[in-house]
Amino acid sequence: MKTKPIILTLKAKLVILFLILALLPSVIIGAFSIRITEKVIVTLVLQQLENVAADKAAILERWLEERKADLQVIAGTSIVQTMTPEDIGPYLTLVQDHYGVYRDISVMDANGGVVFSSRGQKPDVDNATWDDFSAGRALQISDITYSPNDKESTFNIAVPISQNQEIKGTVYGTVGTSSILYSILTVSLGRTGECYLVDKNGTFLAHKEPNRILRENISQSESFKNIFNQRDRHGTYLDYRGIEVFTTSRKVGGTEWYLVVEQDRDEAFESAQSLKRYVYLTVLLCIVSAFLITWVVSYHVVRPIRELSRSANILAQSQFTTTEVKTRRQDEIGILYNAFENMALRVRERQNTLEKTVYQKDAALKETDLTLKQIRLIAERSEKFAAIGRLGAAVAHEIRTPLTSLKLFLESVQSDIEISPEYVEDFDIAMRQIRRIESAINRFLEYTKPQELAFAQISVADLIAGVVFMIRPMANKQECVLDIAVENGLPPIRGDKRFLEESLVNLFINSLEAMPFNGKLSVTATQDRLQENGHASACVRIDVRDSGPGISEAHIDLIFDPFFTTKSAGTGLGLPLVINTIQRHGGRVHVANHATGGAIFSLFIPCGAPE
Repeated sequence: MKTKPIILTLKAKLVILFLILALLPSVIIGAFSIRITEKVIVTLVLQQLENVAADKAAILERWLEERKADLQVIAGTSIVQTMTPEDIGPYLTLVQDHYGVYRDISVMDANGGVVFSSRGQKPDVDNATWDDFSAGRALQISDITYSPNDKESTFNIAVPISQNQEIKGTVYGTVGTSSILYSILTVSLGRTGECYLVDKNGTFLAHKEPNRILRENISQSESFKNIFNQRDRHGTYLDYRGIEVFTTSRKVGGTEWYLVVEQDRDEAFESAQSLKRYVYLTVLLCIVSAFLITWVVSYHVVRPIRELSRSANILAQSQFTTTEVKTRRQDEIGILYNAFENMALRVRERQNTLEKTVYQKDAALKETDLTLKQIRLIAERSEKFAAIGRLGAAVAHEIRTPLTSLKLFLESVQSDIEISPEYVEDFDIAMRQIRRIESAINRFLEYTKPQELAFAQISVADLIAGVVFMIRPMANKQECVLDIAVENGLPPIRGDKRFLEESLVNLFINSLEAMPFNGKLSVTATQDRLQENGHASACVRIDVRDSGPGISEAHIDLIFDPFFTTKSAGTGLGLPLVINTIQRHGGRVHVANHATGGAIFSLFIPCGAPE
């Protein structure tokens, strides 16, 4: 059932027009404003993050340089170079109290022995690191560690003590980070802005939450990967908490530490969200205004047009007395009303003229009625001739019904009654003739009135396997070899499985009947290209080849003609049905004699034939 097309009324068109005129500029301006605002926000936030990162990194680098300078000064003093504990102790204690950032200052001799330690013990560092520092010829800085006793992160700086280019020992300073990291980690970036310190492996070295230090690793977060990869610096990333953030980072000079500054995207875009709400409110107001304007216009434009339409329908029913329309308007609607009234007057006058003309033409129509009767007789005669064409099919159908009953009866008699030996041969001949007549009638009906195809997706391998299963008993009876080769990965075809099976069965049986005993029937299926009208399309090619004598050159062009056959018991409709079925599937059939003997039939069936 066809659906009626959607017809928009003038009122609906006005609503759409005003909505477009009202909303389109607002939407464009709003979208442009939101986009520009988001770009500005991204630029400002990233610039602010860059500034904070640069400032914090500079502060930390300057503080580290001060600590390096402290220890270098200590190592260069004559007091420390004496390597005398009584002289070194008061001096280092005074330095430690003065700066307040050193948790321990130790002096080691060249052999790694403790000359003096403010804690009275060898610094707490693993042997590998200690050997590196003890053998160092230049200043070295260790990784940051977390001291549970001091409840703060610390790192170690080692400076060699040299005199006359001779390494006499090492000054070893354990530096606490509480004072400097408080100023580093404290940032003014809204509620969600934060700053933290990580090493090259992503392990927290300093964080506002101490329980994360040296315990958690953020190497799998997108924000950390952005530190080492050249990625979109204007994009957002998921941080170690799984929150979308803007982030930037700076490497602290002279170390393998990285300062990371972040701010949540949601907080950064709060102003953009407010702008979006204003834009949505503006769009809503535009929609309400459009409906109000539409109602006003509808009252002054659509209502008069509807009245005029009603009068036009009345005029179409030839009710001229009730088609008068009056208005006092002088605008375009008034002009339209006056034009309609003038049109109604002219239609009334023409109607009167047409009625007179009809009476005059009535007589002429009566004369032509005789001519129409003669044409009707000719049409009936043509229908009779067409019926003669259908008579053959009807007669064949009527013959098939009693013939089928007769066959069933004889088959029943054969199984229930013992036939005399002298009549067995006559009985078999009668049964074969009945089957022959029945086969001829069925083929005639199928050829004259083919059934509609039921298209479906068909697997070529399954199709061939089903046909081979049906004809295998006949092949075994003739002791023929079946060689089946189906290419892997063949695409499915669209077609009627029943008709295609019947076509393949016809070809297989013809091939088996054309071969002597111990013959060979080869069936191959491959993917090929079908050339039609200069265009190539994908298809499946099925080759059926026998080892018989082949087809006579005089007959090869006639084998697809209806009722042509070289068999004494054939009807000549098998191959015409095959080519008819393949052509209805949009395919092509090719036949030829093989160079080594036998005939080969090739079926080209498109992949996805049209319904």
